[in-house]
Amino acid sequence: MRQAITTGLLWFSAIGCGLMAGVYFAFSTFVMTALGRLDQAAGIAAMNAINVDIVRSPFMPLFLGTTVAGAALAVMGALRISEPGAASMIAGGGLYVIGMFVVTVAFNVPLNNALAAVGASTPDAASVWAAYLKDWTFWNHVRTVASVLASVFCIVALVS
Repeated sequence: MRQAITTGLLWFSAIGCGLMAGVYFAFSTFVMTALGRLDQAAGIAAMNAINVDIVRSPFMPLFLGTTVAGAALAVMGALRISEPGAASMIAGGGLYVIGMFVVTVAFNVPLNNALAAVGASTPDAASVWAAYLKDWTFWNHVRTVASVLASVFCIVALVS
């Protein structure tokens, strides 16, 4: 039973981390670039609309579920440190929780909140938008890499 739970969590996490990596990769490689080509009012409005819709979409259960699974895998790996795949479970789960979830909560969400608070046509909107594009995209790159590596570590743990 314990092995079935571990295997199920690893599969869920490998797939979930991979899906999240794909979302973040899309934003890092073309969505933010396209939004950056829009005038500030249109770009701010588009990103704010995305931020409203994303929390109402299937993204959120996957985002939260994969985070819980990653934390569980890190703890399970730590409790079984001498078993095959335990180090990969710790690495994958820990990397995902810290590199994706903590980064999101500490950096991306506050940037989203600041963007939502700015008036798109106010004098400071242009500087807020320019800083947002640079900073949000940087932290999104971090989330992309963390999610990809977490998925890889989960796969390594599965084959161990």
